[in-house]
Amino acid sequence: MVGGDVAAVEVRDVVVRYGDTTAVDGVSLSAPRGRVLALLGHNGAGKTSLLQVCEGFRKPDAGTVRILGMDPVAEHDALMPRLGIMLQSGGVYPWAAAGEILRLFASFAANPLDTGMLIDRLGLRKVEKTRFRRLSGGEQQRLSLAVALVGRPELVFLDEPTAGMDTEARHTTWQLIEELRADGVSVLLTTHLLDEAERLADDVVIMRSGQVAATGTPAELTAAAGIDLLEVRADPGLDLTGLKARHEVAESSPGEYAITGALDTRALADVLGWFAGVDAHVTALSSRRRTLEDVYLSLTRQTTTTVGAAK
Repeated sequence: MVGGDVAAVEVRDVVVRYGDTTAVDGVSLSAPRGRVLALLGHNGAGKTSLLQVCEGFRKPDAGTVRILGMDPVAEHDALMPRLGIMLQSGGVYPWAAAGEILRLFASFAANPLDTGMLIDRLGLRKVEKTRFRRLSGGEQQRLSLAVALVGRPELVFLDEPTAGMDTEARHTTWQLIEELRADGVSVLLTTHLLDEAERLADDVVIMRSGQVAATGTPAELTAAAGIDLLEVRADPGLDLTGLKARHEVAESSPGEYAITGALDTRALADVLGWFAGVDAHVTALSSRRRTLEDVYLSLTRQTTTTVGAAK
């Protein structure tokens, strides 16, 4: 048994190529045990290729990978019983019924979860006897999640786990992931839903063009981005020439000043110092800190930048 001090996922300088195209370009990341790591990025950023390497379905062209302390390719057969894998699509026989599929995968596990519990928990009872190919997209996703969890895995890979799900099913899935973490299960998920990542993830890795653009906790990433809107209520009609030389500022309505852009502590002090320097009578202040979505959009539009230490 691998000790608890061994990371759930350890990726070092991994490269994945398809012909002349480099899908993953020197990626390094680490996911501690019992935490949720969200892997974010646009389509084509390299997320799925990296997952395939971590799951042992593809050997990297360069670099090393250890999953629960094991080589996912060389020790694939020994590792697989300890993993739960939810694919974006496919992976099951389309003519089999939902209940049959789940019970089949449960039969492969030494100590499976109760299939009836999973069927009820994921709202699949009404379609238990429905063939997989006739399930809706959201129902297929819920069944795939049940298949990933039924073997009581130590580490779960979830590729777009709530894609196609309605609001109720999405929240049920979020609750299940939170319960997995509480039980000490490690989770590595990809998602395009930034609110999902912000709610679930202990750690976030943002990928851009096959590389790591930023990594950190959601709080670290949003704190590093700073405040992107400061509203100041003061005397109307102030001459903003001096302040405009250093910041984006406008008087949105008489006496209402909006300062926009990434404002760190030093920039905030500079703005407030300017108002004090012109003897403005400031009566109110309000600010909005950047969300994870703001950070994600900013980073994926810009050149690769590392925020915080690799997790």
